[in-house]
Amino acid sequence: MNIKNPKDELMIREAAEISVEILSELGKNVKEGVTPLELDKLMGELCKEYGVKPNFPTVDNYQNNLCISVNDVAVHGIPKDVPLKKGDLVSIDTGITYKGYFTDHCWTWSIGTPSKQNAKLLEAGRAAVENAMAKAVVGNRTGDLGYVMEKTAKDNGFNIIKMYVGHGIGKSMHEYPDIPAFGKPGTGDLLVDGMVVCVECQVVDDTGHIYTDEDGWSVHTEHGGNSVMFEYMVIVRKNKPEILTNTLDWGVVA
Repeated sequence: MNIKNPKDELMIREAAEISVEILSELGKNVKEGVTPLELDKLMGELCKEYGVKPNFPTVDNYQNNLCISVNDVAVHGIPKDVPLKKGDLVSIDTGITYKGYFTDHCWTWSIGTPSKQNAKLLEAGRAAVENAMAKAVVGNRTGDLGYVMEKTAKDNGFNIIKMYVGHGIGKSMHEYPDIPAFGKPGTGDLLVDGMVVCVECQVVDDTGHIYTDEDGWSVHTEHGGNSVMFEYMVIVRKNKPEILTNTLDWGVVA
C-alpha cells in the first residue's frame, strides 16, 4: 500500500499498534510447558478482546490464527499440541485485520537462556532485519535491503532462506513489492514515499535448503538446524523509515 491520505496512515498505524500489543501479550505466555496450540487459542481470544480478526485464516484456507515455528521449523509452523521446553527457539508470526487494514510481523524468543550458538543466531537474525529495514528509504531498491539481510547472516556464519520474501502490505496482507532476503545493491523495485512494507527473513544455522512437513505448511531446515525469524512493518520515508510495529526494545529471552 502507498499511503495516499491521512485516513490510510491513521488506520495502518492503529492496526499496527494493536498488533504489537497482541504479540506482546502472546510473548508473555511463551514459556516452558505451554503448547503452541494454546498460544494459537490465546490469539483468538485476544483478537476478540481488541475487536480485530486474525488475518492468517484468510490465506489459502489456513486453519490457525498464528504461525508458530519452533527450532528447525523456519516458517509457516502449524501450532502443535506439544509443550515447549527449555532451550526451544519459538518464532511467532502474527497478523490482524482492523477496519480493512492488515498487519504482519514476527518475533523469536528463546525459552530460557539460549546456548551460545543460539544466542549468536538470534542476534544475527535480528540484526539482518533491523539493518535492512534502515535501508527502507525513498530512492533505494528492494535489492538494497536483500543484500544487507544476506550479508549480515553470512558474516555471522549463517544462511538465509530465499524462497520466502518480505512484501508490501495494507489493504491485503501480501502486496507489491516483494522484498527477497537477498539481492544486489541498486537492483529490484524502487521504494517510494509512503509505501508500507514488511521487512523479514529467516536466518538458519543450516544450509538455505528446506522441505515442507507432511502437514502441508511447516517448513523445516534441511538438516535440522535451528532457525529464527524477525519481521517489521515500516513506512518508507525520505531520510529514515517510520517503524509501525516497533519492537526494537524487545528482548529475545522468554
